Amino acid sequence: MSTPQAFTHPDPGLLALLEDLRQREPIFHRPAFPPHMSPDYWEVGASGRRYSRDFILRHLEQNPPIDAATAGWQASDHSLQQLGPDTYLLAYTLLQGDRLTRRSTIWQSTSAGWQVLYHQGTIVLSNQNDEEPS
Repeated sequence: MSTPQAFTHPDPGLLALLEDLRQREPIFHRPAFPPHMSPDYWEVGASGRRYSRDFILRHLEQNPPIDAATAGWQASDHSLQQLGPDTYLLAYTLLQGDRLTRRSTIWQSTSAGWQVLYHQGTIVLSNQNDEEPS
């Protein structure tokens, strides 16, 4: 499956920022855990279920997360799009053994540092192809 450039080639002015945010993903699976989460944070899991910030924090307290690097997970096809003055959408593909997902995280730059507003993971089926947006 080839990846169209529209999905993986951000504005050249965002490349340094892309690298900074790329190092923070996958959220919850990095040594710098936990990320700073907005009080209004929520996510949609690969199952399609919605999860609140409180649910995620309780779950992670009871089930310490896997370290992505130690587990051999591979992230690729990173892209970044600016949504507002201090808000960015980071998108990438994550291979976790045999499981392939597309990940999207909305990050916001604040006076206290980077904060996660929203995250979504979507399982990719083997028969799906990427298409350029029209």
